[in-house]
Amino acid sequence: MKYLDEYRNPDLVKNALSQIRLSVIQPWVIMEICGGQTHSIIRSGLDQLLPPEIELVHGPGCPVCVTPLEAIDKAIEIASQKNVIFTTYGDMLRVPGSNFDLFSVRAAGGDVRVLFSPLDAVRMAKENPDKQVVFFAIGFETTAPANCMSVLQAKQLGLENFSVLVSHVRVPPAMNAILSSSENRVQAFLAAGHVCTVMGFWEYLPIAQQYRIPIVVTGFEPLDLCSGILQAVTMLEKGLYGVENRYERMVTREGNRHAQQVINQVMQSADRNWRGIGLFPESGWVLRPEFEKFDAEKRFQVQNIQTRESPLCISGKILQGLKKPDQCQAFGTLCTPQNPLGATMVSSEGACAAYYHYRKVGREEGTS
Repeated sequence: MKYLDEYRNPDLVKNALSQIRLSVIQPWVIMEICGGQTHSIIRSGLDQLLPPEIELVHGPGCPVCVTPLEAIDKAIEIASQKNVIFTTYGDMLRVPGSNFDLFSVRAAGGDVRVLFSPLDAVRMAKENPDKQVVFFAIGFETTAPANCMSVLQAKQLGLENFSVLVSHVRVPPAMNAILSSSENRVQAFLAAGHVCTVMGFWEYLPIAQQYRIPIVVTGFEPLDLCSGILQAVTMLEKGLYGVENRYERMVTREGNRHAQQVINQVMQSADRNWRGIGLFPESGWVLRPEFEKFDAEKRFQVQNIQTRESPLCISGKILQGLKKPDQCQAFGTLCTPQNPLGATMVSSEGACAAYYHYRKVGREEGTS
């Protein structure tokens, strides 16, 4: 476990924090894109150990959190049908729809199953020819290759009872939308290492150039994150911009070209609604016309479902770095992991869940 020992080493982390304190003079706002990075930061208390000049805000890089409400309602509608085996990742069961969630569908007798891979859903479709098997294909660029492979495999096997409900989103358009907003506060980004492992960081170069900001690719361990923050602060203090890779052990500029080819073979870019935030142009993927027969949304005719979001939930502002979870009036009281108003509280990568589990801010000691 060399990397875990090294990148969680307290002495190395303290040394990196000392370097950050020596480097920073002006106040800076830095956004970590990924929800996994948010959890690592809050769990290890890094944001509280940083000098006060540095404010970390939490970005929209939690796939469960930004899956639009209408996609959840479509999933619930499909999963409620008698001839359907609805498959998904575990985090999606408790994400609230307009009225209830997929866990409620399963409790009422619906055949909703948690899988670790979309390829398991393909196998399930082959083993259950009398059932329609649907996989909820959500996520950022990280999960897209496997989801696309499931469609290719189903086509190769000639399966007529397999489909995917697609709700894929992409990081670069979200960064563009945040930076172009009149409310934007972000001055530098920590880019998600796992996304860049698949996609590389070549897509970020024009963003850094256009907005003249630093973008630093980082991993998920405390030392990874400190290294990324130090690089971002150093660039900010010197007035430099561009893309730097501080996750060299996993990420290259070009990324995994084969995985990118698989995505491009099966999917094409499209406008996508992000939960709590709104529509981002060209920020998602949908199936290409030649794979339309595997589109669950069209197969089950759920395109026109209307949605209703909780008026108390401010997850959209949290995901844009405009608010912190403990600034929500419902945090820890009306909204908890057991009874979430929004996806940022239920997801294992959600910022609200991170604050709830690792902080006592905004709720009484002992509440759980």
